[in-house]
Amino acid sequence: MKKINYKNLFNVKSKTVLIIGGFGLIGREIVKAFSSLGSKVYILDCNIEYYKKNKRNFKNINFEFFDLKNETHVKKKFSKILKNINKVDIFINLAYAHTEDWSRNNFKDLSYDSLKKNTEYQLITTAWISRCVANFMVKNKNQGSIINFGSIYGVVGQNLNMYKKTDMTENITYSIVKGGIINLTKQMASFYGKYNVRVNCISPGGLLGPVDGFSKKQNKNFLKQYSNNVPMKRLGNPNEICGAVLFLGSNSSSYMTGANLIIDGGWLAI
Repeated sequence: MKKINYKNLFNVKSKTVLIIGGFGLIGREIVKAFSSLGSKVYILDCNIEYYKKNKRNFKNINFEFFDLKNETHVKKKFSKILKNINKVDIFINLAYAHTEDWSRNNFKDLSYDSLKKNTEYQLITTAWISRCVANFMVKNKNQGSIINFGSIYGVVGQNLNMYKKTDMTENITYSIVKGGIINLTKQMASFYGKYNVRVNCISPGGLLGPVDGFSKKQNKNFLKQYSNNVPMKRLGNPNEICGAVLFLGSNSSSYMTGANLIIDGGWLAI
């Protein structure tokens, strides 16, 4: 048995990390975590303005504009980006592209066109791009780690009591997408395991921050109702996801694939 240097288990220094959606709520914290630990980080995101305003705060990062709603970007530009990077040790897919009517993706107001487009932007692109990265890792004989993002609402149905006295509603598309991503992860782990490419998923619970597609500030009633249903009595902070991402990206999880790591303050425990 090979002797283990336990000091290096979580070492991600000199690792090449590719992140789609690196300027989102969770993505920003993950980028900071990896860059501060010496990883070489490549960010693909459509938020150019955020990059221009904050690029001084990020070390060891490279940014390229990437739009998941653009089919040419997904089919052609992404392959070119992979070739230019040459090596990917850790791939993190945090993308959350959606239509302008995302807040109307509920059972009452949902349109066929919106369901189709949002499923394409969030689920189909995740499947396609994750496959592209996995095949790239196999071709280059990288023993890489792919980390997808699901949600507790990809595991269970949405608790409608959380939305009482708010303007928020359930979201049918969100549950379809997140449930699909979790099982995509398992299917990929089954296939790519023989190539030493690990594929895992992280499913966060409710986090403090803006509600994408709804509002920039979370409703007070929602915060109270949600917190009352969590054993830890609060929502999570985006930076509390970073430890799990570092774990799945590093050698400390070298025998872990096909897992859905739930970070929810105990929501699914009761």
